[in-house]
Amino acid sequence: MAEGGEVRAWEELIPDALSLIFRNLSLQEIITVIPRVCKSWGQVVSGPYCWQEIDIEEWSLRCKPEQLDQMLHMLIARSCGSFRRLSVSGLHTESMFSFIADHAGSLRRLELPRSEISDSIAEVIAPRLSNITFLDISYCRKIGARAIEAFGKHCRSLIVLRRRMHPLQVADKVCRDEEAYAIAVSMPRLRHLELAYLLLTTRAVLDILSSCKDLEYLDLRGCWDVKLDQKYLKERHSGLKVLGPDIIDCYEQSCWDGCSDYSDSSVYTWDFMEDGEVVYEGLSDDDSIWEDDQGLEGFEVRFYGGGFSDAVTGFDWPPSP
Repeated sequence: MAEGGEVRAWEELIPDALSLIFRNLSLQEIITVIPRVCKSWGQVVSGPYCWQEIDIEEWSLRCKPEQLDQMLHMLIARSCGSFRRLSVSGLHTESMFSFIADHAGSLRRLELPRSEISDSIAEVIAPRLSNITFLDISYCRKIGARAIEAFGKHCRSLIVLRRRMHPLQVADKVCRDEEAYAIAVSMPRLRHLELAYLLLTTRAVLDILSSCKDLEYLDLRGCWDVKLDQKYLKERHSGLKVLGPDIIDCYEQSCWDGCSDYSDSSVYTWDFMEDGEVVYEGLSDDDSIWEDDQGLEGFEVRFYGGGFSDAVTGFDWPPSP
């Protein structure tokens, strides 16, 4: 309350200020609750203010592919091409990778773990991702050295690369030294590199160290064939922090037994209802904000109990692919 007893209305805050506040809320609350509060708040969440950073990785782990595509189309359209970060898991369709690249003019941080991206797709979209500085392609099983080289060639500002794998993905697989050589040749400006559980040799890692002079952090957990001499690291790379390879992770196979691409047992499960009733009918102060092509008609949100136990949610180990 201001001087003289004047009450300042929340709805009068400028959109930028409201968006900063709304970022502390969950995706579900921003999409389904905020628009029902008042007209001005609904306009903020339907515009670009709240979507400078699009982080739907947790939700995308539990949704169906067609739901994921629909959500991404809506949020990227709302951002008006101004989103600087995109974090999403399990992208499947080539058209979605192209759609993201077509609107990536402001994108700096791209996280695509567990996605079905291939070498050929990476070679097509990499030229349109030239501004990114952070790339996460962990647990992506269909890419190799060609994709790494394409990203390195076109993303010249890249300083962080995550290329972690899960032990179950690399069991009985061939060596991935070609990926390491591609990193050494095409990504010399890297400062942070994560290669956990990638099957590499010592020679390949040494090539990376000799080429990436600015490297400050290197994750080699689970790269059991890599043997780095500590004296060499201290003398030649004194500013480099190396994690692994000889680190024993707290891994329990049972923790992943109940995991799947999507499940109704998750804490939040969103169902897109094609034939069901429209949830928002008559609930919004401004129904017109849902009348565009990116609206949520036919989109129902359900909250289910259950989910992971405390033991699993506190599990700090590479997530299951």
